[in-house]
Amino acid sequence: MITYAYWLGVFALTLAVLGIAGVKLGRWKIGVGLGVSVLLVGWMAYTFHFQQLFVKRWGGVMSIRVPQGQVHLTATWKDDHLWIENYDPATNTCHFSEYSKGNLLEGKVTIKDCNPLAASRGDARLRSSRP
Repeated sequence: MITYAYWLGVFALTLAVLGIAGVKLGRWKIGVGLGVSVLLVGWMAYTFHFQQLFVKRWGGVMSIRVPQGQVHLTATWKDDHLWIENYDPATNTCHFSEYSKGNLLEGKVTIKDCNPLAASRGDARLRSSRP
């Protein structure tokens, strides 16, 4: 919900700038330039600072797709960065990927010979064979 409120505020501020500079002062070039600047600054602030902060702390909205052929295992937060773990059965590797603010400096850890699906099936067999 906070994400929608943020964008509503950015668009309201853009319309206010256009209304004041364009309609009241009659300076449309300045109004459009300032309006585009407000949108650009709002987008940059959201992408590079607010997105994960909103999701983690205030119930914001964020979507991430699991890469094709992989199975999602878990997700966790480290500070304000989201870490996602996926398993790739084709290569038998687990990928632990960071989604940082603005997707600029993203870390990635690859664990080779990782097969969590076989381990969970093996655990189930062990539990069923016990008296």
